[in-house]
Amino acid sequence: MPEGDTVFRTARRLHDALAGRIATRFDVRVPGSATADLTGERIHEVVPRGKHLLLRIGDATLHSHLKMEGHWDLYRAGERWRAPAFRARAIVGTDTVDAVGFDLAMVEVLPTVDEDRVVGHLGPDPLSPQWDAAEAARNLASDDRPIHVAVLDQRHVAGFGNEYANELLFVRGVLPTTPASEVDTLALMDTGARMIRANRDRLGRTFTGDSRPGRQTWVYRREGKPCRRCGTLILGTELGADPTAERIVFWCPRCQT
Repeated sequence: MPEGDTVFRTARRLHDALAGRIATRFDVRVPGSATADLTGERIHEVVPRGKHLLLRIGDATLHSHLKMEGHWDLYRAGERWRAPAFRARAIVGTDTVDAVGFDLAMVEVLPTVDEDRVVGHLGPDPLSPQWDAAEAARNLASDDRPIHVAVLDQRHVAGFGNEYANELLFVRGVLPTTPASEVDTLALMDTGARMIRANRDRLGRTFTGDSRPGRQTWVYRREGKPCRRCGTLILGTELGADPTAERIVFWCPRCQT
């Protein structure tokens, strides 16, 4: 599932392959930006911002969001793609490499100076050099909604998705339904930052320190299975800011109170 660590690794791969080169192919296959052509422009950098990717070319930015299914692949110029062409939403090529974004839920070309329009609402990013744990903690502490819902609000803190929210709350011993305003949010953000930074360089995400299949998570997708700490059966339900934004939630009723 693409969360902040996945986006970080994707940005790094794209940056290493494209930065400093001239775009020899540029093709965006979504309404609104389909006529944009940055061919001949220099590719400056690829920057992650929470779950968003900013590919800066010339004076413009190709903004994309992976959502649940999106991914960017790299190919040698002319190499056969591993996914069908009808799923491609954006292509940025150089003389040696093609970067292809498949199943991207959000794609837009905009002036780089206008990036705040698409990412300016985001809270602090724990994978950014400008990470501000205190600000993220204050944002969360001002929210009276369940802490699980508040952590997923990208306006409070950018980059944590549902898997992180479940695992982070277990590690901190916090019941997901606890109002965010009643939680030690600074400690929560300190743990969350250390957790996502530990995973950003791993090919396989783990929260337990064990990367073996089926051993990577404490509670996520483990409903009805024994808690790895105390043996109590893991419970599951759904929570969300509204019925259209509900996410699956897992917790240990003994370890999280």
